[in-house]
Amino acid sequence: MASVTVEAKWRTDEYEAGLDRVCGAWCGEGPRVSDERYDHTEVEVRRSVRRRRTVTAFREDGRVVVCLPARFTQAEEQRWVETMLQRLQSQERRRQPSDEQLLRRARDLSRRHLDGRAEPVSVRWSASQRSRWGSCTPSDGSIRLSERLKGVPSWVVDYVLVHELAHLLVGNHGEEFWELVSRYPRSERARGFLDGLDHAAHLGEGHQRDGLPDEG
Repeated sequence: MASVTVEAKWRTDEYEAGLDRVCGAWCGEGPRVSDERYDHTEVEVRRSVRRRRTVTAFREDGRVVVCLPARFTQAEEQRWVETMLQRLQSQERRRQPSDEQLLRRARDLSRRHLDGRAEPVSVRWSASQRSRWGSCTPSDGSIRLSERLKGVPSWVVDYVLVHELAHLLVGNHGEEFWELVSRYPRSERARGFLDGLDHAAHLGEGHQRDGLPDEG
């Protein structure tokens, strides 16, 4: 799990494996003071009276936790949260290189169907995508595709890519989002293919689930 620690004098010190557990203990000294979303990223801010100058960020239970000194003002909190998000995402991008072929493919789909508005930074296969066909992080332009898609027709993979590209532009599943997705000519056919694939997989597990799992 990635974590980043920065001293409030803007001196950066990035620690490797295990520091997130220590940081979690430090953060536990103070109460949770805010639970926000910054550019589609869920953020929990924890303050500590013992923390003097260091600011720490790490991922926990699907959110980013930022630990900072209790004396910081609200303006300082916002500035540091934004700074730490950028640093943490930059660190994660370095550790998880993009699949260049998928990235070129996604950029081409954006040009052809979304007027080039969606600008992915990294696209890669993910073995951890079990309940979704794909996911994305709009704040850093990253897209992840489930390895379950390997071996399906290319036009189905393209649909999932367009779905995630649309999420880089629109965070919800509202009318604007589906209008973007529908620009891909085979969107309905691809959804039907994935629906059938998912249904067959869950029948094999001895149970059924209604509908198509959320791709993003």
